[in-house]
Amino acid sequence: MYEVVIVIYLIVALAIIGFVLMQQGKGADMGASFGSGGSNTVFGASGSGNFLTRATAVLAIVFFALSLVLGNLSSQSETDVILDAVKPAFTSDVPVSPVRNSDVPQ
Repeated sequence: MYEVVIVIYLIVALAIIGFVLMQQGKGADMGASFGSGGSNTVFGASGSGNFLTRATAVLAIVFFALSLVLGNLSSQSETDVILDAVKPAFTSDVPVSPVRNSDVPQ
């Protein structure tokens, strides 16, 4: 389960990076008015902002939700590992006598 969520998390992260890089900056229209030709986009002049903005917002929500799920899963698995380390590995029926101060070399 943890590995599947990690893979989905990485795919969503890469998709967010792609959508953010495809978006047109706020100052790009100013450059297009001076003849740089920066207004040519894949989705057209007006349709790109709406689609890319909504897709980025949805991916960001999914990214944060997956972050919370991964944090919850990792904290539960870490607690289990710590509790396993605290448990004694084996028990013995042999009685253990306490060490006295006179038995300890100085």
